[in-house]
Amino acid sequence: MQVQKLSNDVNAKELLKNLGVDGGGVSILASKMQHHLIYIKDLAVGGANILKQDALSIGADLAVPKGTVIAKEPFVDCILIASRQQLQTLSRKELAQPFGLKDLAARLGEIAKIKKPKKIDIMGVVNANDDSFFDGSRFKDLEAVKKIQKMIEEGADIIDIGAVSSRPNAPIVSVKEELLRISPILEEIKKNKLYDRVRFSVDSHTPEVISKALESGFSIVNDITGLENDEVCRLCAQYKATAVIMHMQGTPQTMQNNPRYEDLISDVYTFLDTRIQKAESFGLSDIIIDLGIGFGKSLEDNLSLIQNLEHFLMLKKRILVGASRKSMIDKIYPSKVEERLAGTLAIHLEALRNGASILRVHDVKEHLQAVKVFESLRHKQAFKLES
Repeated sequence: MQVQKLSNDVNAKELLKNLGVDGGGVSILASKMQHHLIYIKDLAVGGANILKQDALSIGADLAVPKGTVIAKEPFVDCILIASRQQLQTLSRKELAQPFGLKDLAARLGEIAKIKKPKKIDIMGVVNANDDSFFDGSRFKDLEAVKKIQKMIEEGADIIDIGAVSSRPNAPIVSVKEELLRISPILEEIKKNKLYDRVRFSVDSHTPEVISKALESGFSIVNDITGLENDEVCRLCAQYKATAVIMHMQGTPQTMQNNPRYEDLISDVYTFLDTRIQKAESFGLSDIIIDLGIGFGKSLEDNLSLIQNLEHFLMLKKRILVGASRKSMIDKIYPSKVEERLAGTLAIHLEALRNGASILRVHDVKEHLQAVKVFESLRHKQAFKLES
């Protein structure tokens, strides 16, 4: 007899199929193998005691503070530990209960349905300016077109082009200057029909620039202001473009001046949820969300968002993460911008593991290799005990 401890990240369905489990049992058993940790804030103490007993009755559990059983405090924070199947059971069981458990039941039902995306896209970055934080991403006119063609050959799924830096304390650029920088590149893309080979994204929040890009065959609008401008919403709707809604506290000129949050995860989630509703009110249906790593965030904020990406899957949108060569890496391991590829890959692979499906990168080829290896590990179909 041999015994081997399996990873919690094992591909449960493939493992069960390879074991020869009956087809109907695969989904049932797989749901029991997928465990969730759910932090519940400000639950009425009566609800916590009911939920604790209901959880225990089905093999799950609820971690609560001391004194909960005697209602020492009127509201408590707690952590639910349950498999997907147990979440489904609790979501039905709590529907008839008081103390806010009916609303909690709906949330548990949503969480139980969350599935991490299978498709991963690489978005290459091309900057048509002189002041982006990484000079390896700066290109002008025909040089930019050559870089685009190289990224296509390297396997980019999307290429994101911007003419204004959004790094901390970046100078403000006029609409006229932004158009002057980006127009020659847009014209080359349109003339050579490069949009037939790869999807193009415009990194801008300026309606005049976005309009020209969409006219040139671009199909994605990457807006760091999160669709603040109604005209940008109208343009996305008119051209049936994909909208990337990003969270940012402040502006590029102010965002890193001691950023603070009441509740980071809740604040970012609420912002994105509100802007998604705004986008949908304009008729937009294809929406991507970006939590804005490095945009009005401390190092601890950035790490927390990466670790809690799965929470944002409840918004039912694809998640884009762009931490490529950012200064958060330097704060963990001091390094120059050109030395941060390894740190970038570490962050981006963790983001994929936690639910991201689009990576915005400066290094397409290296990321494609890393993603292929990641996918091979994640979707490994065979499993045998080593003899």
